[in-house]
Amino acid sequence: METLAQFGPGGGPGPWILFVPLVWAAVAIGVGTLLRRTVWRGRRGPWHSGPAVDERSPIAVLGRRFAAGEIDEDEYWRRLSVLDAEFGRTATGGKGGAH
Repeated sequence: METLAQFGPGGGPGPWILFVPLVWAAVAIGVGTLLRRTVWRGRRGPWHSGPAVDERSPIAVLGRRFAAGEIDEDEYWRRLSVLDAEFGRTATGGKGGAH
């Protein structure tokens, strides 16, 4: 242990001591990435102030079906107007009603 503290010819850690902070930075980035991809996936963070959208709501299901190409745009707007009248819109800033 005493030889690690001695700098000079043949003693001490040398330039490899700079590698230790890089290893800790890589560990921190790896843990953050792992948490973001597993535990925090699909959750809204504390920085998001908008209302939470229920993924199982009829309007969300309709939006996913439209995005997947299962229904066309006319059918989407027609069904959205019916759902909007019955359930109301939870998201702000969207278009309401049929076009």
